[in-house]
Amino acid sequence: MRRAFLLWPLLLALALPAHADARLSVLVDLLRLDEIAVILRDEGLDSAEDLNADMLNGQGGAGWQVQVEAIYDPARIVEAVRQALGQELSGEELEQAIDFFASDLGSQIIALENSARVAIRDPDVEQAARLRFAELSQTDDPRLAMLRRLVADGDMLERNVTTAMNSNFQFMRGLADGNGLDMSEEEMLADVNGEAEAIREDTEGWLFGYLLMSYSPLTDEQMQAYIDFGNTAAGQAMNRGLFDGFGAAYEDISYALGRAVALNMTAQEL
Repeated sequence: MRRAFLLWPLLLALALPAHADARLSVLVDLLRLDEIAVILRDEGLDSAEDLNADMLNGQGGAGWQVQVEAIYDPARIVEAVRQALGQELSGEELEQAIDFFASDLGSQIIALENSARVAIRDPDVEQAARLRFAELSQTDDPRLAMLRRLVADGDMLERNVTTAMNSNFQFMRGLADGNGLDMSEEEMLADVNGEAEAIREDTEGWLFGYLLMSYSPLTDEQMQAYIDFGNTAAGQAMNRGLFDGFGAAYEDISYALGRAVALNMTAQEL
């Protein structure tokens, strides 16, 4: 049953007209999704080291590394996002998204976002970014005000919080299905919901710290142009597609990680 469900979006994507599929490929390339997928894979490998230390007593070894690298397959991440974008964007809206990200400003925004995402992997850089936001949040800083509009228009904070909570739940499901956790789904949901406010606070600090760092080279006029695009039908559709795609990818990854942790825990006990 699970297999059939996963195949359905793929069949839908294959049913797209050839021209629409080609234009979607153009957008995927302009958004440099292959690059961000590799960045996310590298972040995942860092997190997997923590899982190994915290849950496997550092005994995961080469086998754990192989499993994690397979789970964080960049091609699968890109495909999940591509499918979601294909369901949200078509026709004139797809062309408007292509036009924006083919422009000098659109290209610069993607480059800045990806560069900042690499930089913020460094704990010292992340801490500095969070501190910068904390300092500005007590002021009337005009750039932070613009970023608050960008985040509110795209519902970015709540969408990120939802993705984090869903991913945590799927990780616990994977653990339980691998016999590494003895909890009902109701108990898992209660546990995840109990962390909602802490997740929201942590996510807000990371998100605004990251955005402040990402867009610092942009002028106010350029920032406003990006906000304006985000409020178009094309911008809103692309935003939904990106969140849906990355959200689905993270849920699948989190479940697979939980199950892999559980299987490794079981193997250590034998």
